[in-house]
Amino acid sequence: MRQTEAMTHTAIITGAARGIGAAIAQRFSRDGMAVALLDMDEAGAQATAEQIVRAGGRSIAIRADVTDEQQVADAVSRATDALGAPTVLVNNAGILRDNLLFKMTLDDWDAVMNVHLRGAFLMTRAVQSHMVAAKWGRVISLSSISSLGNRGQVNYSAAKAGLQGFTKTVAIELGPFGVTANAIAPGFIASEMTRATAERMGVDFEAFTSSVAEQTPVRRVGVPEDVANVVSFLASEESSFVSGQVIYVAGGPTN
Repeated sequence: MRQTEAMTHTAIITGAARGIGAAIAQRFSRDGMAVALLDMDEAGAQATAEQIVRAGGRSIAIRADVTDEQQVADAVSRATDALGAPTVLVNNAGILRDNLLFKMTLDDWDAVMNVHLRGAFLMTRAVQSHMVAAKWGRVISLSSISSLGNRGQVNYSAAKAGLQGFTKTVAIELGPFGVTANAIAPGFIASEMTRATAERMGVDFEAFTSSVAEQTPVRRVGVPEDVANVVSFLASEESSFVSGQVIYVAGGPTN
């Protein structure tokens, strides 16, 4: 994104304390945006925001539960007051509660659905008026290759597939107001979340990533910056004719 263009934009990224969310926030700042980092982990979000500020960017950290309507409203208000009206939203907040269907509890199902789907709905609804007023906006939601189905992730897979339908509908409804909506579906991304998954499986993380890399056409696993690079494009003026799409960032074709 061109510096002169990006300086007018404020972005909100949920789940921004670390991993993909933090990488997106840092990339947006380099692109010239002001960035608000939302996360339940306030200390982690604050550390990332401070890195951005030290590098010359504008950033704040806000503790917010994206499943809570009032906390979402308050967070958007704080971001607007501190950095300007948000015209870019990245719905990245997510959790895992993996288990086989017959072992999965209702709480496991509800928790994943609430963070991914309720959270994306509440955040998008809260910022859309700013985008419509500006006649320019970008809503980018993080889906997953697991949306195609993955053993032990019936809740996560359903939520990530739901985000794709959510994205396409937002694109239809907000498109006439200059707002695009797209989803990114990453493959295996080396992060704290995937490391924790390996630990739960009792598998060495390095061996785990090596095995995945061998099955990936580009012969490596992804890193958060791979996703951030695509998000940067989708948040730019150059992507204005791309909307309602799901882009797989997975190192090869998907089924």
